[in-house]
Amino acid sequence: MARLSARLNERADLSVPRGATPRMGARYDADAFGRFSEAIARFLGTGRFLVGQTILVLGWIVLNTVGLIKHWDPYPFILLNLAFSTQAAYAAPLILLAQNRQDDRDRANIERDREVAARTQADTEFLAREIASVRLALEKMVTTQDLEDSLDRMAKLITDQLGENQGPAEEVADSGPSGDGRVPGNALGPQR
Repeated sequence: MARLSARLNERADLSVPRGATPRMGARYDADAFGRFSEAIARFLGTGRFLVGQTILVLGWIVLNTVGLIKHWDPYPFILLNLAFSTQAAYAAPLILLAQNRQDDRDRANIERDREVAARTQADTEFLAREIASVRLALEKMVTTQDLEDSLDRMAKLITDQLGENQGPAEEVADSGPSGDGRVPGNALGPQR
């Protein structure tokens, strides 16, 4: 019964392939093996490897066709083909493993980028709402331009009132100062 529940729990996690965890024997570090496979895949994709392999193949062919030494792999070069087949049999899974690990890293980076973009969008929307509320609050506030316009209007009103109250220039000169020291029609106070 315990064995059945263990198998059901094993099937519940679909992200791990069936039988992926070793039941007996030595356990290995999957991350270390993945790093090793990535290092091999990177090396197999370099020009150094291709040049080295080309030199090895040319040397193999030359040594097996020239009559100076004993031919250990005559013309159809079956041993060389076997070596290439073995190399391909091991290289392909290692390259696929390295690609799967890269895909996992890419997915994690995309997820992080998505989270950052969502936070950035939320922050931008918050700041837009804050700016809108500040604009609404400042809409009724008096600005420097409003004060300057009001002062200009008041100055114009004062000069207009002074012009109406003073009348012709001769009357002001004849009347003289009044008893309180102010010139009649002049709201600015005593003249000196």
